[in-house]
Amino acid sequence: MRALGVDEHTYLSAKPQHATIYATSLVDLDRRIVIDLFEGKSAAKLRRWSVRRPQGWRRQVKVVALDLTETYRAGLHPHFDHARRVADPFHVTRVANRMLDQVRRRVQNERLGHRGRQRDPLYGVGELLLKGDERLDERGRDKLFAALRVGDPNFEVLRAWAAKENVRSIYLTSTVKVAATLLDRVITACDEDPVPEIRTMGRTLRRWRTEILNHHRTGASNGPTEGANFCAKQVKRAGRGFANFDHYRLRVLLHAGGVDWPRPICRPPITSTYPH
Repeated sequence: MRALGVDEHTYLSAKPQHATIYATSLVDLDRRIVIDLFEGKSAAKLRRWSVRRPQGWRRQVKVVALDLTETYRAGLHPHFDHARRVADPFHVTRVANRMLDQVRRRVQNERLGHRGRQRDPLYGVGELLLKGDERLDERGRDKLFAALRVGDPNFEVLRAWAAKENVRSIYLTSTVKVAATLLDRVITACDEDPVPEIRTMGRTLRRWRTEILNHHRTGASNGPTEGANFCAKQVKRAGRGFANFDHYRLRVLLHAGGVDWPRPICRPPITSTYPH
């Protein structure tokens, strides 16, 4: 196996008896199948799973795609130090989207003294702010900037929106050199920005710089892993939930693990239920 995807999904939702319990999916990105699951999402559990794999199998893995969580990055050490770690583009842009939404909510609360309400100027443009600039039509663009003129007097949301678009621009090129130049410009601009949420995002991008650029070097992403997580959710929904993780793991592997189900040798004859 050449490329491994690592990501978590919810196994059991939070209840009075326990907090949210997660499951970690391990996915073959080339074959787009789930190879294993384990309960939890800690670095220690990922290391225990890794050490149980044959050394020859581990050496075949050249790429590992993951989201921007230090837990999984730490858990890959030392067994996958030889592999290139790739920060999934979807999760990188989600960091920028989350930053923008945090700025919008803070500015809205500081200016109006309450959480967003339907008639508040910044409340109605939340989705427009997160939409890519190239996907905005003239009507949407006019509505967005009209709301910013009224609800963003210090241009903090506007600056956050521009920073989000700059992060997205990193993935508009397939060249590593150009992507590195764009990413370094984004990091520098974030470090010098007066908005605290933007500076926080800049520090995150700096910590993950190598992994972000590895997407352009390998072309890998966690898209197949997200698809596998969707299959796992479908299994959980069909089973009305699972209290036993071993049963849940087996069902997911049967559903999304690339099992080659045998075809029937022959079809049963069709018989009529009506008298001749």
